[in-house]
Amino acid sequence: MTVIDISPSVMQFLLAFIVVGPLLGAVAALLPAPPGLKGRNPDQAVLRHGVTVTGAVLIAAIVLAVGFDHDHPATMQATTDISWIPALDVRIHLGIDGISLPLLVLTVLLTFLCALYSYFKPPAGPSPKAFVALVLVLESGTLATFAVLDLLLFFLAFEMVLIPMYFLINRWGGDQRQAAAWKFILYTLLGSVVMLLGLLLVGLKSGTFDMVALATDNGRGLTTSVQVIAVLAIGLGLAVKTPMWPLHSWLPDAHTAAPTVGSVLLAGVLLKMGTYGFVRILLPAAPDGMRTFAPYLAAFAVVGIVYGSLACLALARTGAKGDLKRLIAYSSVGHMGFVLLGIATMTPTGVNGALFANIAHGLITGLLFFLVGAVKDRYGTADLDTLAGATGAALYGRAPRLGALLAFAAVASLGLPGLAGFWGEMLTLFGAYSPAEGLSRPAFRTFMAIGAFGTLLTAAYMLIVVRRVCMGEHALPARTTPATTPAPSAASAPDAPQAPAAPGPPQTPATTLAPAASPTPGTLQAPTTPGTLQAPPAPQLADVQPYEAAAWTPLVALTVLAGLWPAVLLGLTDPAVQKLLSGGKS
Repeated sequence: MTVIDISPSVMQFLLAFIVVGPLLGAVAALLPAPPGLKGRNPDQAVLRHGVTVTGAVLIAAIVLAVGFDHDHPATMQATTDISWIPALDVRIHLGIDGISLPLLVLTVLLTFLCALYSYFKPPAGPSPKAFVALVLVLESGTLATFAVLDLLLFFLAFEMVLIPMYFLINRWGGDQRQAAAWKFILYTLLGSVVMLLGLLLVGLKSGTFDMVALATDNGRGLTTSVQVIAVLAIGLGLAVKTPMWPLHSWLPDAHTAAPTVGSVLLAGVLLKMGTYGFVRILLPAAPDGMRTFAPYLAAFAVVGIVYGSLACLALARTGAKGDLKRLIAYSSVGHMGFVLLGIATMTPTGVNGALFANIAHGLITGLLFFLVGAVKDRYGTADLDTLAGATGAALYGRAPRLGALLAFAAVASLGLPGLAGFWGEMLTLFGAYSPAEGLSRPAFRTFMAIGAFGTLLTAAYMLIVVRRVCMGEHALPARTTPATTPAPSAASAPDAPQAPAAPGPPQTPATTLAPAASPTPGTLQAPTTPGTLQAPPAPQLADVQPYEAAAWTPLVALTVLAGLWPAVLLGLTDPAVQKLLSGGKS
């Protein structure tokens, strides 16, 4: 079923435009703006250019999704297959199915929202011309990763995103940005070198680099030893990008230092490239090798779930001076652990759960990084102790809409039923309960129990964050001075007759408190206790601005939609997953 009937040639053009359009837009962003499009100043013109290009790509992706044949999501559609390097049998092979289409749409949506947000709130740093160009190159590389069907093209697209993200962190990031950018590039490049060797091994031993042909062959052209080596090499590179514990240590530093837009794109789409490679390449092309390493992958996954949650709990405790962006980064380690656990089950239920959790994480964590960036802009810091201890009524009292959105994103992240985060975790745990044939059922049920315990830890740290940031801490009185009640005097009752004072020791005058300052309109006032010096009330913060609402509302709406109607995603992914796991048979 297609919503509208679009010819195959138009579908091919749309997919090619989605992949190449941002790259052309990046080149145009570096050129001088035409006289009629300069706007108020060159910076404003180039930021508007970014919104225009990403908006056009978003519209093309929506039309592509509408024209997609939803009755046959396991079939590659909008395909282009052109010989590029005949000597190596490398082809420009593009196509989408039910696995790649949701990731494609998520990427173009998040990039457009980032461009829109940056137009109204330009990043602090050098000229935005390079910023816009780098974001567009990043979008093009990510989209190509999800659309190409050739192993070498996949590697080139996979690497294409590294340099733009390095410069986004290094030039527009915060404190320690240079060290974080170097750590990011070194980790991912080292993993990619090993991954390239594995991809070459698969291509040369099987006689083709075509991912569709490899999935159809289902590993029959590769010996078990070759599959084991290939899974080890390719999986290492993919695990770094995912990131899988213990190869995750670049992620918290990168997120903490990155600008808001960089954090949204890094968490929302770049982390998905690693897990997508597991599903698209390793599961269908090297099933025997995956079966060998699946228990180890699941073990690392559940350790990451628990480790990420414990790290978040440590950062969230009072006095830890934990950075809120760093906490959300560690939460990503735990959430991506659920994705890896679902893949390790090698079952349709588990892999569907992994793909659903991928999309849910992109929506929810993208929203969380937007909100944390807004909080940091308003307070000047993301330090949890500062946010919780020095704000009185905190976000609920000072910026209630912003506080409500942060609480919504937090409960969505902890997997509240009815929101997108719930289904991916639940399906992953169901898949671990009954893994694929040949995998140890007791081991995977143990992993399931550990993963379920991780969901409790996730709920704990997210609720602590909501309580501290949205509600604040109960501040102690600044100083209390005991007051002495004076005896009634003639001055206190002017109509009473005068009486001589009784002999005795001189009276100590009552302690006088300074009058309280008049409340500022719109601020919450704490009740005044006699004899207590009150701290001046905290000023109101700017609540959600119209441009912020425009950037965040689609993420909120999709989080609710995916939670209430999971068939929207599962109807696309399930037939394609069934085909991959069955050796290319629908």
